[in-house]
Amino acid sequence: MTSSVPFRVWPLLMRAGAFGTLRGGHPGDPGVGLTIAVQTAAELQRVLGELGAVKATVLVPADFADMELLEQASAAGHEVAGRGTPRNFAALEVAARQPLKHWAPDLARADRADLRALAQAGLRPLPEPAAAALPGAILEVSPEQLAEKLAELERLGYQPRPVRELLELRPATPRDLLEHIYQRVVEDQYAQREGLIDLSQRFDAMMRVAPLDHAPEPLPLPRGTPTAELHLNSGRLVGLASKQWLGTYRAYQRSLKDVAQALETHPELHSAQAVFAVTLFHRPLEKSGFTLLDLPPLRARWYGLGFRVLRLAYGTQRRASDETPKMAWMPREEFLKKFG
Repeated sequence: MTSSVPFRVWPLLMRAGAFGTLRGGHPGDPGVGLTIAVQTAAELQRVLGELGAVKATVLVPADFADMELLEQASAAGHEVAGRGTPRNFAALEVAARQPLKHWAPDLARADRADLRALAQAGLRPLPEPAAAALPGAILEVSPEQLAEKLAELERLGYQPRPVRELLELRPATPRDLLEHIYQRVVEDQYAQREGLIDLSQRFDAMMRVAPLDHAPEPLPLPRGTPTAELHLNSGRLVGLASKQWLGTYRAYQRSLKDVAQALETHPELHSAQAVFAVTLFHRPLEKSGFTLLDLPPLRARWYGLGFRVLRLAYGTQRRASDETPKMAWMPREEFLKKFG
């Protein structure tokens, strides 16, 4: 008998930790849990060859029959995990010659009985894979995409690992679901509406930029002057800061260089005559040469409320530079001279 819960609800329940589903690793660590789904012996053989010295988690169906290849994967340091309908746990463990710890259920077909079977077997369900590389995230890659993905992860500063070796690997909690909903409902919608350019693909990058066709008050520029507004990737900032504050400050400085490059390479930013941010973290910007401007009291209170909601959404207790947001700005040419 299957559960009456609609299947698209299962990913949400699992993001909240249902049946012990994993969340991932430390959100400030460059490690990503690399999982590769294979169906056949030929695919697994190809994957083992392409991984080389990189260790990963290979996802195999419960009835995968090539014991020799599974032994090779284990001997090379890879994790073997199940995929699809949960069954044959003991047989797969014997074939792989390593204890099973994780399983990737088919969320389009999984029901309560499947997830309960994993819990009874002491296995952690893997979450819905991340859409892109993020610190501590769990990715799923097909054998055909593997070589390209490995090159991309190296270029962006990520370190692929088996899921079991992620730093501070932990189950999900209801807060993780709330953070996910906040990102989808608030941040993603805002990014789409404002045309945000995401510059945070690199592991320690944290900037996004919105091209504006005006200069908002209190910028000392004519109203119709094109500008570029800086936005932090809040999740990245919180994750990095929880690991090492000094390293986060250096990453912040490198991210300003990303903005300088974007000013010269993105057509949407070619006409921007100033770079500005409304932020609680204005002291680091002031130290970097930005000029600080006070916001009108009502606007400052409105932004301050928004920042408090954001801190609650991401669960950070670290205090910002000040509890009163300010505008920090710098003319384009000065910004390019300093950070370009």
